[in-house]
Order: sequence, then C-alpha cells, then structure tokens
Amino acid sequence: MEPVHSVPKSIDEYIAGYPTDLQKLLQSVRQAIRDAAPEAEEKISYRMPTFFFHGNLVHFAAFNRHIGFYPAPSGIEAFKQELSAYKSSKGAVQFPLDQTIPYELIRKITAYRVKENREKAERA
Repeated sequence: MEPVHSVPKSIDEYIAGYPTDLQKLLQSVRQAIRDAAPEAEEKISYRMPTFFFHGNLVHFAAFNRHIGFYPAPSGIEAFKQELSAYKSSKGAVQFPLDQTIPYELIRKITAYRVKENREKAERA
C-alpha cells in the first residue's frame, strides 16, 4: 500500500497518506514507541517513520497486509521468543493487519533499544 504522497516530511504526513483505519493503527504504534522513548526525536529516514535517540532507535512502516517494525538486529534477537509468532528477519518483524498489534511488545522492544543506545553513547 503506497501512501498518497511519495516522500513524507514528517511522521504526521506519512500517517495522513493512509486510510483512516490504518492511520489509527499507525498512530497507536507511534504512541507505543513514544511511551517507551519520550526523549527520542521523530523523523523520516529510509522513507519510514523513525525514532532517533543516540542513533536510529526504531522504524515502522505500513504495508498491504502488515505493519513492519524495525528495531535493529539486537532488538529482534533480544525478544526472539516473544516474536516467534511473527514473520521476522535479522532486523525486522511483520505484525499482520488481521491480528491484534502487540503494542506492549513494541513498548518493551523500544525500551530495550533506548537502554542499548544510551549505554552505547555513554561508552563513546
């Protein structure tokens, strides 16, 4: 599913390019991430909504049948057990649109990535 516009300049613009029912899901994903990463900066990177905190934190994107969530390979690995019900790859997981989106799991993974990025920044 392609958004109405090709290159959004903000997460609001990205979300606005989708049908209302999908906009609600995307706003809920955004809020789950925001809950776990209140200090993160929102931006568009790789044409996807991105949260940035001492580097890229997580990305998400809408597709025809799923919402893609990209918490980096470390986020996938750390929650491998909880993510086992979903199609995933080294750095991404797909949450099907015909199932309940696991917002609490998104919060937990994002919080893990915040801690990871903060520790990496403190060591630098």
